[in-house]
Amino acid sequence: MHAFCRSLSSPADSSSPIVISCNDCHQPQQVMMASASIDYRNAVLLAVVVFATLCACEAKSPYAVGLSEDFYEKTCPQAAAIVDAYVTKFLRKDRTFAGAFNRLQFHDCWVGGCDGSVLLNSTGSIQAEREAHVNFGLRGVAEIDEIKAGLEYFCPGVVSCADILIMAARDATAKVGGPTWPVAMGRRDGVNSTALMADTNLPFPVLNFSGLVANFAAKGFSAKEMITLSGAHTIGQSHCNGILPHLYNFTGKDDATDTDPAMNKNFAVFLKKLCPQGNRTNTIFIDSTASTFDRAYYKNVLHGKGIFMTDSALITNPLGKKVVRSFSKPGSSFFTEFAAGMVKMGNLGVLTGTEGEIRKTCQFVN
Repeated sequence: MHAFCRSLSSPADSSSPIVISCNDCHQPQQVMMASASIDYRNAVLLAVVVFATLCACEAKSPYAVGLSEDFYEKTCPQAAAIVDAYVTKFLRKDRTFAGAFNRLQFHDCWVGGCDGSVLLNSTGSIQAEREAHVNFGLRGVAEIDEIKAGLEYFCPGVVSCADILIMAARDATAKVGGPTWPVAMGRRDGVNSTALMADTNLPFPVLNFSGLVANFAAKGFSAKEMITLSGAHTIGQSHCNGILPHLYNFTGKDDATDTDPAMNKNFAVFLKKLCPQGNRTNTIFIDSTASTFDRAYYKNVLHGKGIFMTDSALITNPLGKKVVRSFSKPGSSFFTEFAAGMVKMGNLGVLTGTEGEIRKTCQFVN
């Protein structure tokens, strides 16, 4: 029973009523003793039973207010199955979409909350989030819109783009070997999206450990949760744009020798062949097992084979190195903690009730 269901006042004598109070549930209830002859200890036990019935308090929900796992049960009961079917289709074509869908959730929720704003197109006067420097090479937007079209066919105007992002990230992760987690629905779509907001909120791939900790702390996440969610880099691919600073501009010299000295030398040579200096558009896998969600990411980081500067930064701090080493081992809590982190992320800044809208297509406001 939740902690706020705990107030039971003792009467001065056994003939007085026992007052049962359950804060945040109902008004205090009174259980009258039939007679003073009833043993008071038995009366207390009776009161506790009645208290549980009257109060009916539930454990605190892990979801933001307005969200629930059965939100679409009556309005679109097939919503989760439709999303799952489309995700399966996309992954059969290209398993690296699992990483793309994870990235979309993170890049959406971290900027003004989980409201689908990362999917919006720019307008004539406003550059949308997708145009931000930190969102270079963002994938999966067209695929989310395809899922939306399928949902609109069966349940027009019901399922939000924001919820589709959350479901797709969960389903894709599970389908490539990662954990699954319960997903609460009920988010509505935002109508504002600017590149400046994305570049202001999202962590750039050149941040050091303290910079990453500060960025995540601003959203209510701990250093360990930051390291946990960095594990999303175990799947997917990246354009060279985010990798070049690690190879050619580690200290700001911007030349072919300015490589992170902590990077495995053979690995650095390998990356430079795939990402020549100045080439922002080539794509590479960001993990040695990029099509499978596993612990290889943490093993790679420990051996100087982190793709991004932010990956390598994780072991520059004693706490970071301890967590990375722990997650790299069989039987670690990585999967469990990653799932919890994704649920927590899905609660950020949600719009519910009459806030926002339910878009007809994900790339345009209604």
